[in-house]
Amino acid sequence: MKKLLLGLLPFLFWACSEEKPNTKDLDAEFEAQQTTSAPSVSQEAISGIIQQIPSPLEISFLLKDQGIKYDNQFLNDPKAISNYNSDFQKAINLGIYGADLGYTNIYEQNQDAVYYLQSIQKLSEGLNIGQFFNFQEIRRLATNSSNLDSLLLTTTRNYNSINEYLQKKQRANLSVLLLTGGWLEALHITTQVAQQNPSNQGLVDKIGEQKLVLDQVKLLLDFYKNSDPNIGQLRKDFEPLVQAFNKVDFIYTYKEPEMKEVDGEMVIIDNSTTEIKITPEILEEIKSETTKIRSIVTK
Repeated sequence: MKKLLLGLLPFLFWACSEEKPNTKDLDAEFEAQQTTSAPSVSQEAISGIIQQIPSPLEISFLLKDQGIKYDNQFLNDPKAISNYNSDFQKAINLGIYGADLGYTNIYEQNQDAVYYLQSIQKLSEGLNIGQFFNFQEIRRLATNSSNLDSLLLTTTRNYNSINEYLQKKQRANLSVLLLTGGWLEALHITTQVAQQNPSNQGLVDKIGEQKLVLDQVKLLLDFYKNSDPNIGQLRKDFEPLVQAFNKVDFIYTYKEPEMKEVDGEMVIIDNSTTEIKITPEILEEIKSETTKIRSIVTK
């Protein structure tokens, strides 16, 4: 299941309609709203980057598995949706709410999940991509954690068509914002929890690993920063966080691999290790810069 998780965008808990959406009536509206000539990214290029970005859902699994209690104070207020009027605000907060919905679902907080579903529906409709989502199916799946596998598979199957449609309408920058919002929210939740649990090395290491993920997010933002002024400003807002993560070190220690029998088969065991060096001061700086960015995009 982890391999599936690693390939998902912040559409984490969104079930999409099995039928091909009728987008004909929205074509003229999309074109009328298009104000920038954003470059398109090939499906292969985006897929390659996406595969290297962990799903925000992975963070929620980690927190619950380590016995961290549910706390919705870390999440974005679903009522804040009234503040999001531009496509930029709607797209990045759609990603943020998607991560929040995943968090509430993993912890089986069904009432909170319903609130986030409502916000997600309004934002997606505001971006004219609501036609891709079957919200009755969303409610059924997202408020029942036993349906998690079905929901993830449905999400994966439909994301490509959504991204293809956005690229066709020269709005692929929305995909980048959705992804960025989801990753930012997952990092925000993790750093907040880590501050309350400083001895939890698993959380600290997970935060340190995000240095590699940020490289991929930065790549996507850099691609659109000149064609989309909002993404250009967002990239500038991310720079202090990039500098903070640059202080995280990875120490690789090589150890000779060995052959072992596992379930009746001989497999190669990699005994090499990678140690993540991140001090409490660096961790605090990462948390602080993450909070600043999130405050900017959610206000």
